[in-house]
Amino acid sequence: MALRPNAGGIDVLDPAPLPSGRSTAAGGAAAPEGGEAASHGGFAVQALRVFAENKMAVVGAGIIVLIVLFCFVGPTIYHTNQTNASTALLSSTDNAPPSAQNPLGTNELGFDILGRLMYGGQVSLIVGFAAAAVATALGVAWGAIAGYLGGAVDAVMMRIVDTLLSIPTLLLLIVLGTILGRSEGLMIVVIAFGAWLTPARLVRGETLSLRVRDYVQAVKVMGGSKRRILYRHLVPNTLGTVVVNATFQVADAILYLAALGFVGLGVPTPQTDWGSMLSSGVDYAADGYWWEIYPVGIAIVLVVVALNFVGDALRDAFEVRLQRR
Repeated sequence: MALRPNAGGIDVLDPAPLPSGRSTAAGGAAAPEGGEAASHGGFAVQALRVFAENKMAVVGAGIIVLIVLFCFVGPTIYHTNQTNASTALLSSTDNAPPSAQNPLGTNELGFDILGRLMYGGQVSLIVGFAAAAVATALGVAWGAIAGYLGGAVDAVMMRIVDTLLSIPTLLLLIVLGTILGRSEGLMIVVIAFGAWLTPARLVRGETLSLRVRDYVQAVKVMGGSKRRILYRHLVPNTLGTVVVNATFQVADAILYLAALGFVGLGVPTPQTDWGSMLSSGVDYAADGYWWEIYPVGIAIVLVVVALNFVGDALRDAFEVRLQRR
């Protein structure tokens, strides 16, 4: 404030200047410091920003993309025979070490391991993603219905889940694999049957919390059907939990397929998967044929770790408290 004489010679007070960054709005009110509020975009933009902040998740996503390209695009560039062992032995020797002709060597049947890694990776990735999709869809439907209806229906449905969860998953998969068979399609069904229990419990818990929300009660009052409430209001609001769990389901499915292949219950020949390759290579590891187990073992570890990094970042991105960043 400062004194100054006016036209009549009377001293008056000058108003103090506003701080930097503030301006007088209409009516004499001062505008908030910092100017206009900046928009941070919608949920998708915020989630992508949070995901990008996790450097390991970005690396993990890059690894997954590279592995997918390696398995599905690689065979179109690097041509090898992976179906006829007699033909393979004519062009190369069995258990040959890495060379210019076979960069990762050959296995006991003369198959090129680099090409077989691509071929087996196709089966592992297809079964992993497909089994996770089937398990997630079944688990979401089961958990949402049980959580919304509640009462006796919920009790019976969740006791079925608890009973199946009490059985060791690998044992359940071995029994089902032995009974149903070993084709690629049956492997998807077998692994999905052992994996849908976890998303069912997660979605059921989310649904129990969501069904008492005001907007759900409003839909009931307006005459909305149970089906509409489930699939238009409850299930979409469990999306964060479902997406994160689905990422881990893919990693688990790949590991389960590898375990089944390791015990001899993988896909039948001439198909192969990473678990079957690892099982075959272990028999020759003691003889120093390291190239038969290390490449496929590293591939399994890379994919599983990368998927877990991505899953961790997605969990952060879907956290409500981080949406305000």
